[in-house]
Amino acid sequence: MKVGTWRAALGALVLGATALAAPLATATPANASDNGLSIRPAMGWSSWSFVRRWPDETKIKAQADALVSSGLAAHGYVYINLDDFYQKCDANGFQVDGFGRWAVDAAKFPSGIKALADYVHGKGLKFGFYVTPGIAKNAVTANKPIEGTSYHAQDIADTSQTHKNYNCKNMYRLKYSHPGAQAFINSWADQMASWGVDYLKIDGVDATTVADVEAWDKALRQTGRPITFALSNNLPIAQATTWKRLANSWRTQGDVECYCGPEPNGSGFPLTDWSHVSSRFNSAASWQQYAGPGGWNDYDSLEVGNGDQVGLTADQRRSHMTHWAMIASPLLLGTDLTALTSTDLAMLTNDRLIAVDQDGVAAQRIVNSGVNQVWRKREANGDYIVALYNTGTSGNSTVSVTWSQVGFTGPADVTNLWSGASEGGVASSYSATLRPGETRLIRARPTATTPHYEAENATISQGAVESNHAGFSGTGFVNYDNVTGSYVEFAVNAAQAGDATVTLRYANGTTTNRPMTIEANGAGVTRDFNGTGTWDTWATSTLTLPLVAGANTIRATATTVNGGPNVDYIDVSALTPPGTEYQAEDATLGQAVVESNHAGFTGTGFVNFDNVIGSYAEFTVTAAAAGSRTLTIRYANGTTVDRPMDVTVNGAVVAPARSFPATTNWDTWVDATVTVPLNAGANTVRLTGTTANGGPNLDRISLS
Repeated sequence: MKVGTWRAALGALVLGATALAAPLATATPANASDNGLSIRPAMGWSSWSFVRRWPDETKIKAQADALVSSGLAAHGYVYINLDDFYQKCDANGFQVDGFGRWAVDAAKFPSGIKALADYVHGKGLKFGFYVTPGIAKNAVTANKPIEGTSYHAQDIADTSQTHKNYNCKNMYRLKYSHPGAQAFINSWADQMASWGVDYLKIDGVDATTVADVEAWDKALRQTGRPITFALSNNLPIAQATTWKRLANSWRTQGDVECYCGPEPNGSGFPLTDWSHVSSRFNSAASWQQYAGPGGWNDYDSLEVGNGDQVGLTADQRRSHMTHWAMIASPLLLGTDLTALTSTDLAMLTNDRLIAVDQDGVAAQRIVNSGVNQVWRKREANGDYIVALYNTGTSGNSTVSVTWSQVGFTGPADVTNLWSGASEGGVASSYSATLRPGETRLIRARPTATTPHYEAENATISQGAVESNHAGFSGTGFVNYDNVTGSYVEFAVNAAQAGDATVTLRYANGTTTNRPMTIEANGAGVTRDFNGTGTWDTWATSTLTLPLVAGANTIRATATTVNGGPNVDYIDVSALTPPGTEYQAEDATLGQAVVESNHAGFTGTGFVNFDNVIGSYAEFTVTAAAAGSRTLTIRYANGTTVDRPMDVTVNGAVVAPARSFPATTNWDTWVDATVTVPLNAGANTVRLTGTTANGGPNLDRISLS
């Protein structure tokens, strides 16, 4: 398929798919960078994994040539990113140019960086570059002038503190209270822009370098050149909203490379191992809520391309690529593109897998039991993408998931996304027996009708039906007036009482959040509706609302003077019938109390666990027959750290230290699911905090 045709098809597929739409959705992501870049995760190649400390002009050009000749560029891999060790160093650190910026090693790059970028651009590709925070010691020692100012390096350097640097070291921190510090960063960014840089990675970022990230963000913007801004590495999740506001991607962990090769500094093959890849599963579960258009969780290089010698089996490489696609990570290859194997090239050019990455939705983990994991996400067209994994290194394992866990009820048509083969209709659950390290990736298209309500048919107060933006369903959408209190109200019928999954489709072409309260029959929660890039880009937000049998009203009301976002429709599905829910305030508690001081809970309150190991809530639940059930746990965690709990059934731990990651604040409630074995009749289900932080706040459990 030609590049333009493939990109057009992919664009049509992913239009508007920028958030999860299922009962397990977490808090709405924080505002993304508004620089207009990286609306979808970046794709390309980076020099670090394979070239490592020895980049040069010839090697980078060869990789650019191979990216095109292999056909990878035609499938969307367009970045050629030069990482570290292009610089010239001496005993005092980085050598510098006349204005204190790093000097490029002319022996490695005799034609200069601009000529290299021009070569890359001439191939129809984009060029990436590398830097770390601070100013070089040599610039300060020589007191180099700051370009375009009367300031000098000694005016802006804090020589009492150094920055993290992985190459020449000797990088002093900058005094951003002095205007010359920003001017210095601006001059460096201007130089990169003049060279034709399209992507900049700033390495050595941590909680102490927020001012540096802010300065580089400002500097890149003032160049007038669109430069995608990436942060590295192992960034603290406590500052996740800051990274999202300032950058287009951020590394959530250390390097994926194992540094276990036979060459200097652990270079050469193997590039990685399974433990370095599989460790990303837990990280992705914690960071999921922060991914979205304009800002992505970066799980490091994709080590697929050179067969088994990279350190992964074929099954593990397919799982590696599947997982990066599911969690919407940038797909930046770290392998040698001049020596691609046919097996790996077929993996990398599988457009079905690429589309999963580029749909702009970061998947959630819904099963985490021993070596078995299941992840899911819902795309804009209503399809669910489900990945099943055996993360073990020995022995086959059967991995199973029910459609209710995935987020819908009734049958679905299933397609295997690796092979493209149809698996036909599947009634209510899916399972696969997988080899160690193997994955199964499917598209599940529900065939049961989900109640669907178009906004143009709803009751509208201070708003109007319009059709002047593309991508809406039905005959139009509702444009809210820019006033507090404007709303759209839907009349919804329910066959029985219970909690319903409500999915609202919206677009917000501004860079300002447009929050709304979403209420069923007058009770509900406030949700953020952040920018979606353009008014033609539609996203979804999902929440759980209690409905009564018969007639209900669901109202979405703007809470600020900006009004609400444009609203296209709501879907109402996955009704939980009465008799299967158990309120936490009715459970037996150990070192925990019932409270009601946070919004959004159901029933009369929620359980606040004491901050001790062993605090618990124990429920007595009833099953009509013995067998496995899906246990859904509704919780809130307003901290920035995971609060794991053991899930125990009838005295046996069935899910040890099950993760309950942060939910942004204590008013944001989300669902987590565990498959549990029940006896016929009465059973005890106990949730026990396993750390000194205790468990999260607990609203209820339910069984399906």
